[in-house]
Amino acid sequence: MLRLIGNIIWFFVAGLPLALAYLLFGLIACIFIVTIPFGVASFRLAGYALWPFGRTLVTRPEAGAATTIANVVWFFVAGIWLCIAHIGLGIGLCVTLIGIPWGIQAFKMAGAALFPLGKEIVSVDRLDVATTPAAVRYGL
Repeated sequence: MLRLIGNIIWFFVAGLPLALAYLLFGLIACIFIVTIPFGVASFRLAGYALWPFGRTLVTRPEAGAATTIANVVWFFVAGIWLCIAHIGLGIGLCVTLIGIPWGIQAFKMAGAALFPLGKEIVSVDRLDVATTPAAVRYGL
């Protein structure tokens, strides 16, 4: 129930503007055929930005060197700008004492905005039943 309330408040306070920013970058990336994977990652993060509580990002173990190179390109093209948006929003939310939980979520998502490729969004409930080796493999 708390996740639902947190997500509803997040949606109206921060989720919608952040998701629109991700959608804008995704549409721009999909204009060019070569950058469609960046658009897909941006659309995936747009959904995560709308409804983040109860979900988290984990690193996929099969992500390799190509993913690292793509993340470097993403960092300079869109990541830095989206990260600045998250940090600015997080600071604004943390100024009000009531907004601190949502500000912390914005700061967590700032790291994801920098390097989103090679990660997947999973439910926190799915991680609770994960065995220790799987959790260690995903870097938790």
